[in-house]
Amino acid sequence: QVQLVESGGGLVQAGGSLRLSCAASGRTFSTYAMGWFRQAPGKERDFVAAISGRSRTLYYKDSVKGRFTISRDNAKNTVYLQMNSLKPEDTAVYYCAADPRNFVASIYSDYDYWGQGTQVTVSS
Repeated sequence: QVQLVESGGGLVQAGGSLRLSCAASGRTFSTYAMGWFRQAPGKERDFVAAISGRSRTLYYKDSVKGRFTISRDNAKNTVYLQMNSLKPEDTAVYYCAADPRNFVASIYSDYDYWGQGTQVTVSS
């Protein structure tokens, strides 16, 4: 069982930056692929970015490429999402997720474990 806890969300003006963190429990964190998803009110949960266990493979949603960066520190059991040049359409609850098969995927059903989410609000 893996427990995930996100932090770092908040209110920011358009053009600003936030860094989300997701702390994971367990001793096998480095073997898991990790993903970030987001869900806006009334919309489905949407893929944002993913990273393989040893950071060799990164994958981004097209609309965040060049603005968001996913990274991880396996010594700290933590994955990050650095978000720059934020836009109002980035407003959502952001979730991190873990895949023990280390498969870097964009489909939420591929992930076995989820955090509780952190709210990101970007004002115009």
